[in-house]
This record gives sequence, structure tokens and C-alpha cells, in this order.
Amino acid sequence: MIEWQDEAALLATRPFGETSVIVEVFSAAHGRHAGVVRGGTSRKVAPLLQPGAQLSVAWKARLDSHLGSFTVEPIRSRAAAAMGDRLALAGLNAVCSLLVMVLPERESHPAFYDRTIALLDLLGQSDVWPLAYLRWEQALLDEMGFGLDLSACAVRGVNEELIYVSPKSGRAVSREGAGAWADRMLALPEVLAGKGDASNAEIAKALGTTGYFIEHRLIKSLGDRPVPSARARLLDAILRARAD
Repeated sequence: MIEWQDEAALLATRPFGETSVIVEVFSAAHGRHAGVVRGGTSRKVAPLLQPGAQLSVAWKARLDSHLGSFTVEPIRSRAAAAMGDRLALAGLNAVCSLLVMVLPERESHPAFYDRTIALLDLLGQSDVWPLAYLRWEQALLDEMGFGLDLSACAVRGVNEELIYVSPKSGRAVSREGAGAWADRMLALPEVLAGKGDASNAEIAKALGTTGYFIEHRLIKSLGDRPVPSARARLLDAILRARAD
């Protein structure tokens, strides 16, 4: 019998048989990991299995290649922060759905796990959450090998008037360096480079650029799958929060 224990964030659940569920969690040591929770549909256990919940999990299986089963104990719920807050709920769903789609199964990413937990713990703080989410998406691209290099122009090597990102290389491009190719470049809002206006409108523009690389580089590398619709709902919530 193979067993391990860890702390993890719950990403998703799906039915398994009449009374059980399969859960996917994200932990520091074991990455994205699935397992069966027996009795997961019961009135006692089901309320614990909400997306974003922080859990103490124990996994066991006869062989490492098996799906295995989880026993879970609650550490803290994030449902209260998300319920009744459009931005928080959209953000929680976007984070969880992206992680389920792009994280390699059973591959540890401890530093990125810590960053994800820090982001989830900011849910409900609408004044800081959009910017924290943008930084998280940048970190996700870095972690998966598709990071952006915004330090200098890919064409001229200068670090002035960097207003574009090359959709091919993910590197910054200056106004002069873009030349006749400017209409094919992605926007480089200053907030994406860690400076300038961090309004929700500018953050949404920056997420348009990170979203391009998530869709056309990261997710495309995993097969022909669409970007989770939860991400589009998050962008809408960020823009609506600006207007409210």
C-alpha cells in the first residue's frame, strides 16, 4: 500500500458512483492529484468539498499508478469570500479551472503552489485581487515554460518605449523596433512590466496579452482544447468592478 499526507487546495470534483466523488487537489509536494472520496456526496462531507477549500488530505492506493482514495479534513473554506462577490467567485473559478487544465498530473510545483495559495487567500479583497491575479498568470506562464521576457526590445536591445510583445517569442518590442510589424504585435501595458497604472482597465488589457500566450502557447501545447470559459467571466468581472 502506498500512502502520503499533505495540505492541498481543492480544484474540482465530479461524481463517482452513487455516493462517492473524484476530487482533484493541488498540493506542494504532489502537485495536481486525483483520488476518490468515499461518501463524498453525503451531507457531512459534501459541504467540505467546495472549490478553493484548503484541506488536509491523506491519499492511499495499492499501486502508485492507481487512482487511489482520499480522506479529507477541513483546514479552511474560501466559500464565504467568494459567495456574494462576483469578482471573487469568477476569480476562484478561473484559477481552479486553469490549474485543472494545465498542471501536469502528480508533478510538484512547490513555489507556484505557495503563490497560488497566497492568491486564493486574497479572495474578497477586490482592491488588490485583479493585480495579484495578473501576476499569478505571469507566474503560471513562467512555471509552464512559456514566460514573457519584457526586459528589453527583442529587435534593438533597448529598454525604452517598450509598448509591444511579440506573439511569437513572448519578448518585448519597442515602438521603433516593431516597424511595419506593429499591427501584428500584442499590447504591452506598463502594468504588465510591473510599473505604471494598475487600474482594472489596464490590468484587463494586460490579461489580454497573457491570455494570448495561455491560449495559443500553453493550452495549445496540450492539445486542441478551448480556454476555460471561467477566465472570460473573470475578465468581464474585472471590467465590471471598475464600472461599479
